[in-house]
Amino acid sequence: MNNDMPWVNLTQEEVNDLRNKKFELTQYGKQKLRKMMNDNPTIDEMIDEEARRERSNRILERYNHFYTLECSGLAHGTPITPEFQQAMALECMLDALRCENLNHEFDMVPTADINDLIERLYQQGKDYLERVRTFQEEVQK
Repeated sequence: MNNDMPWVNLTQEEVNDLRNKKFELTQYGKQKLRKMMNDNPTIDEMIDEEARRERSNRILERYNHFYTLECSGLAHGTPITPEFQQAMALECMLDALRCENLNHEFDMVPTADINDLIERLYQQGKDYLERVRTFQEEVQK
């Protein structure tokens, strides 16, 4: 009996059993690898997401800039009626999107950009209210 090569003394059944276990482990490893690859974004997806975030930030920043300019030109710094405020908001949205799309024909507005701007404005409002609430709590202490 050769102790240097213990696998030599395996029966055919034990060899087949080891092969089956190796196959099962390989399949398990492949499944785990696929799941990891699907769960984690690729470099391209991360770059696309970063570019989308940058674009979204630029549009929001431009919108805020245009809206501030429009409001600062009014006598009291605010629109006179809700209709004026709505018209100014839409005009500022279009101005912001025009600036973002300078290199493109501007006859169609991507609805994803509009929806994203709306979401960002809601979030900006929520963030402002949270800052006011935090400030009020600090003042009351």
